[in-house]
Amino acid sequence: MVVLAELEIFCSRPHAPTRRVALGEIDLPCEPAPGFGGVLLAGIVAEHVGAIDPDHLPDLARLTRELEDGRRIPQPRLRHRLQVDTVGLNAVSHRLHGDGERLWFQFGDGGAPEQQVLGAVYAAGRLEPGARHSVMSSLRRATRWVGPVGTDFIGVVAGGARGTSFDHMALENPTAWAMTVMGFGGGGATTLVAPPPRDVVRRYRELLREAHPDHGAADEGAAQRIADLAEARRILTGG
Repeated sequence: MVVLAELEIFCSRPHAPTRRVALGEIDLPCEPAPGFGGVLLAGIVAEHVGAIDPDHLPDLARLTRELEDGRRIPQPRLRHRLQVDTVGLNAVSHRLHGDGERLWFQFGDGGAPEQQVLGAVYAAGRLEPGARHSVMSSLRRATRWVGPVGTDFIGVVAGGARGTSFDHMALENPTAWAMTVMGFGGGGATTLVAPPPRDVVRRYRELLREAHPDHGAADEGAAQRIADLAEARRILTGG
């Protein structure tokens, strides 16, 4: 097991006279975007946004746009003030773990839901412009998520469809993952050239037939295999 991304958020105590939030340790790799870091930030948002007053959601959406554009951010937002000083604040750590075959979240306890969501959004605002757009899009997608924040969520927030098994390789090197799924090789190579689209479509149809229960494949795992093939086809053909 390895920690793939981590974010530390400092929160004011529940009965403090002022509501404050600050950022601590940040380890958010986002290449290729949204990367492990973007998935963690989106997971934090999805885990806590349901407990936020719905009246605050329009301001949250505006905040993501303002940070995405690199604008100056008026304070407070969602009734909480961002600060640099962490003295007197309590730390909450969130992590994305992986073991090569699967990914899972470890969300820390403490602080208000608004503080966790704001921490994730402000951390996304610190990313390089090239990654910021993709990650902010993932965060906005996370605000609309319904259901457990687990495997399906990771697949969708990473740009796939529900049911796609986005594992460690799929986020680290989508092309390598897709080529492996389609039987073109890959194996984790860092520089790969996708086959011509016509070859990808031909291979997709062959493998889809083999994976479908109507053609003799086992029912168990068929839906997942078909979803993975469709996502691999999308990655390799660009649409």
